[in-house]
Amino acid sequence: MASDGSTGGAGTGQRSVFYGWYIVAAVFFMVFVSIGFRQSFGLFLPSWTEEYEVSVSFLSTVAFVGWMVNGVAQPVVGGLADRYGARVVAAVSVAVLGLSTIGMAFSFNIWALAFFYATLASFSNAGAMFTPLTPLISRWFVRRRGAALSVITAGGSGGAMLLIPFAAYLLELANWRVALGVIAGIMLVLVLPLVLVVVRDRPSVMGLRPDGDAPTNADGSQRTPIYDGPLTVSHWREAYRSAPMWQLTLTYVVCGITTAVIAVHFVSFAKTEGINETTAALAFGLLSFANMASVLVMGFFISDRVQRKNSLTVIYAVRGVGFLSLLVMPSSVGLWVFAVVAGSSWLATVPQTSALTAEVYGVRNVGAITGMLTMVHMCAGAVAVLAAGFSFDYFGSYDPFWLVSVLMLGGASLMAWTLREREVSARYRPMQLAEA
Repeated sequence: MASDGSTGGAGTGQRSVFYGWYIVAAVFFMVFVSIGFRQSFGLFLPSWTEEYEVSVSFLSTVAFVGWMVNGVAQPVVGGLADRYGARVVAAVSVAVLGLSTIGMAFSFNIWALAFFYATLASFSNAGAMFTPLTPLISRWFVRRRGAALSVITAGGSGGAMLLIPFAAYLLELANWRVALGVIAGIMLVLVLPLVLVVVRDRPSVMGLRPDGDAPTNADGSQRTPIYDGPLTVSHWREAYRSAPMWQLTLTYVVCGITTAVIAVHFVSFAKTEGINETTAALAFGLLSFANMASVLVMGFFISDRVQRKNSLTVIYAVRGVGFLSLLVMPSSVGLWVFAVVAGSSWLATVPQTSALTAEVYGVRNVGAITGMLTMVHMCAGAVAVLAAGFSFDYFGSYDPFWLVSVLMLGGASLMAWTLREREVSARYRPMQLAEA
């Protein structure tokens, strides 16, 4: 049996792809569509303001409520994934997300649209993203966990990079209702069946082992999955009694603040610096591409070979350098430097944080624990979006907020570095003998 996670006929030299990678491919597409939908909100703002005669500030408030609802939903869907499995949670979430998107497309007034987006779509979107996938992938992969989570994370970057231009094409070809209808159709006709047919919650239900390992070692000893971490807890609340949970939480707060602000204010910042919307959109596309490339490179060549806290240290430091470029360089140059430098760190925190959480606290409650981390990430981002807007109104510039971001990212980098991973991670401890 090949040791790289492939499976094949014993003694025949034949090799086939480990089934876990088919699951990765299926949920990659799910994340591609769900995050592409979420990131497309700003694309429809001009159409909604014109048709419903509402202000941008009103729609920004709708977006804020949606972010908060999505954040609160994270520990809920994570806990449900721990209890009932990610397959059920993801399938139900995609179904509700698709139907609520249809509801948005057929909304007869702005209040109906706001209801569908800020409640049903935002809540169900949480179940079609990263949180319920952490326990799923952590059960299917041990040695290649970082790589598998990185591939899924890259799906989010791909969705932002490709689905938004596709929606913009539909918007120009027809109207926003058609664009949302097509996205809903993709969710219900393509994503939902793919999840139901391909995804399985545990390798054991298919007679497989994590990473495609053989049931026994060459010497005949039993292989046992590493599911428990050194700080395994019976309930997610207990994780907050240990330092790593607080270190991961505080760094993820900074991650949420610095990503959300750029997602909402990037184009506005560019316009205040005399850069047109088309150029800003191209720069944001470059940011998404840089992020997807860096996530894949880190996942396949770095993540599972070094301490994850070292990766997080570098990621936050690099993002800080990106924000610094907006302060010290001419905007016409700094915008592109930021896109490449900060973009290379954008979603790279997600697979590292998720994998490290599973390795420290075990798989049994990792959905709920990751959900709590993602909740503070989303809620901090929502507050930061408002704070950045008020800061701009008061100072007439985004520079004060960029400076604060640089300082916070420096602190997050230091916080990640102080995490004692070798003492608390299952990767550096004797193999645990508990099944999930």
